[in-house]
Amino acid sequence: MSRRFSSLKDDPKSKLQQEIVSKSAWKIKLAASISAIAFLLFLLNFSSGNRETPSVNSPTNAYGTQPLVLKEGDPYIRALMRTISASEANDRRPYSIIYGGDHVSDLSNHPNRCVPILVGPNIGNCSTAAGRYQMINTTWDEKAKRYHPRPSGFMFWKSYSFEPEYQDAVVYAWLKDPQAWGVDISELLRQGKINQVLKRLSGTWTSLGYGIEDNSMSSKLPTIYKKMLREELRQAH
Repeated sequence: MSRRFSSLKDDPKSKLQQEIVSKSAWKIKLAASISAIAFLLFLLNFSSGNRETPSVNSPTNAYGTQPLVLKEGDPYIRALMRTISASEANDRRPYSIIYGGDHVSDLSNHPNRCVPILVGPNIGNCSTAAGRYQMINTTWDEKAKRYHPRPSGFMFWKSYSFEPEYQDAVVYAWLKDPQAWGVDISELLRQGKINQVLKRLSGTWTSLGYGIEDNSMSSKLPTIYKKMLREELRQAH
């Protein structure tokens, strides 16, 4: 038997057949590997498609323009608040969203979760931005001390609820305060100077345009503001 095996091994036709079989087996393995990879990619894509897509920093729809929880106030400032959230926290549940797109259930205080920044000029750092207006924890603490309508605690031990109504209340009072911005924001809005207002606020909310951290909604904000203002003026009458 060994002689027959030896003679077949030395036969050129036999070698050719072996090479053909070997190449065919390799092609089958390659095709199977490609199919397996394609299937895994399909599963990943299907899975992500059934999750709520993180909208912070990459919004595609104006979910963030939904009505405020705050029920009263200057319609011009209210429209501006809805415009800010259109690019900062463009989500169906903007009040509970944190940087990166996840949601938190406990809003008794600012979530204060430092999420790694993966894109943009601040890559490598982390952000505690949270809520409809994506306020970082230090900004929230500073502004809540000044504008929060119902702080809890005693003496120097204060806490500031981050519930939706208080997010709105703090940002509303902040935007209404001329000393905070060096100008009367409400008056500028009444004069139709929305671009000037957005530029002034862009140092605080970096997605409002002017090249800091623009996103897909930044260029649409003046138009969004006009639509929000029409809604707010209609509701005010």
